[in-house]
Amino acid sequence: MVTQPSIFEPEGRAVPFVDEGEGPVTLVLVTNRSLEADGLGVISHYLAEEAGFRVVRIGSRAAAEGITAGDRAADAAAVIEDLGIADTWIGGHGAGSTIARTFAVEHPERVNGLLMLGVEDEQIDLAPGIPVLIIQAEKDDVTPAANAEALRATAPERATITRIPGADHFFVATHPIETAVVIEEYLDWD
Repeated sequence: MVTQPSIFEPEGRAVPFVDEGEGPVTLVLVTNRSLEADGLGVISHYLAEEAGFRVVRIGSRAAAEGITAGDRAADAAAVIEDLGIADTWIGGHGAGSTIARTFAVEHPERVNGLLMLGVEDEQIDLAPGIPVLIIQAEKDDVTPAANAEALRATAPERATITRIPGADHFFVATHPIETAVVIEEYLDWD
């Protein structure tokens, strides 16, 4: 099943999103660009269809020039609010994980946990008390393992790193099922 994107227009911003699955656990995955090119579609579909999660992917608005991580986090908040989601796990790949991290800092009361698929070298603190799963590709030279290790060192009691062997930065597209299974197992969902 291919799920078609919807558009939410808070205050005139056109924010694309896909909402699939009906499970009791909700995951929001923020893309680092358009929904069609983000590589998270297979992961989302697996988690919705095979693992029984509700998964919402939120893309970048059409006029993305000059938009900050804070702007994208505000877009995510608007979509989440419109869909009536009280709390969620939130994550993304690369820049999407930075946006998710920003969202968690700005809206910690709405975040059950953080799913970071590659960690950018950004100076954004982790929201207090929130568990963090970092999925790191073994051969990622865009968001290298050193970034993941540095982030985990800031909260070693609640941050976990799982590595995808042999994968590079595009592991969400080249190893989507492995990635989805790591998320499913981390959340202890059967």
